Amino acid sequence: MLELDHLVRRFGDAVAVDDVSFGVTPGVMTGFVGGNGAGKTTTMRMIMGVLALHGGEVRWNDRPVTAADRRTFGYMPEERGLYPKQPVLDQLVYLARLRGVSASEARRRGAELLERFDLGGRAKDKLEALSLGNQQRVQIAAAVISRPEVLILDEPFSGLDPAAVDSMAELLREYTAQGVPVLFSSHQLDLVERLCDQLVILARGKVVGQGSVERLRGGGRLLYRLVLGGDASWLGEYTGVGVVESNGSSALLELTGASTDDLLAEALRRGSVREFAEVRPSVSEIYREVTA
Repeated sequence: MLELDHLVRRFGDAVAVDDVSFGVTPGVMTGFVGGNGAGKTTTMRMIMGVLALHGGEVRWNDRPVTAADRRTFGYMPEERGLYPKQPVLDQLVYLARLRGVSASEARRRGAELLERFDLGGRAKDKLEALSLGNQQRVQIAAAVISRPEVLILDEPFSGLDPAAVDSMAELLREYTAQGVPVLFSSHQLDLVERLCDQLVILARGKVVGQGSVERLRGGGRLLYRLVLGGDASWLGEYTGVGVVESNGSSALLELTGASTDDLLAEALRRGSVREFAEVRPSVSEIYREVTA
């Protein structure tokens, strides 16, 4: 397990990462979200040893992480870190060999990953000849070619088309199925909600929310959608109900005293009911609430 224990990082008088603690569990995909400047990239760089810690500790398997441990981590920086004038497959092989993979195995893995991302025909092309989206695919391949024990990915889905997003999601699921802890940051909250088991929300350098997506959604305001066969305007005067939104025959409600049974009985007394369902907040709504 990868654990962050009270991490602190300053740049001059500014505190970029302020007492950040959370764990990335084996076999779990953890989404790391926050606005620009929240401290996500700085935190990831601290995990990888790119930036020094001004406080706290990064732990791997219940002990302080070492340089040798970090060599088994797969890391994808937000800024592409590949060589633009080098052939794609050659540099994948080079990067894998730095991690101890044999030349023949590195070439086999690199070719396999390029085929997987529909880049098999571009193996000999220089990186700069590829589109930005395809360069992103190569960067992902570079992060996983050594078959890492942990994956730390900073905005891995940025610039990818829907097909590449699906391929990347499938790849990450394969790693979590093997028990690999995966931490990735993203501004695409709908994607985070679809893929992640756990969520860590950062704002102004602090963790303002964390836990399973279901737990975070369950902790938000519970609303109900009621769709009637007729006009729903009477709900505005019904005791114990707050109308959040209303549009003709449908309404989004918060129960402030009325029970669901009583409300449903009253709605049926007045006519037909086409829908009555709980509405849990989305990850986007949770994010806006906790970072406000």
